[in-house]
Amino acid sequence: MNLANKLTIARIFLVPIFMFFLLVNIPYGDIIAVCLFILAALTDSLDGYIARSRNQVTKFGKFMDPLADKLLVSAALISLLEMGKVSAWVVMTIIAREFAITGFRVLAASEGITISASWWGKIKTITQITAIIVLLLDNYPFRLIGVPFDNIAVALAVIFTVISGVDYIYNNRKVLSSHSNKTNN
Repeated sequence: MNLANKLTIARIFLVPIFMFFLLVNIPYGDIIAVCLFILAALTDSLDGYIARSRNQVTKFGKFMDPLADKLLVSAALISLLEMGKVSAWVVMTIIAREFAITGFRVLAASEGITISASWWGKIKTITQITAIIVLLLDNYPFRLIGVPFDNIAVALAVIFTVISGVDYIYNNRKVLSSHSNKTNN
């Protein structure tokens, strides 16, 4: 197993540890949780870079890397929902998009088509991670100057989540038409 895949697995293992520190009332648990989330988010960029730069892209990595990202973001959003820091509709919009696009990618893979990440998807990931970090930090340092950056970050995350989902489906609509043609025949 190469280094990129090990980082992906480490990100998956960080998810329950992050949630423990975030949701269990222990001294400095929230600070540790934020640090763990940032560390896990950084491994997302790092594992992809390592895999591409060393020409070590694997089927395992292609499947598990996006899954690890979805687990991390979903766990954070569900935890933030439980803590009352984000609305249910925001969480559901983001998680529904993730499930829909994952299903779409699985359908494409069954047709032998690989759907690569788009720029919209990368912007979506950046805005989601930014929003989560700001929410985990209770809008610090922006609350000190009265700027509701947490609300702005969440709004941007939702907007780019929807745009990237529509972009994936629109640009790869041949997957849907080819699948429906096979089903009807």
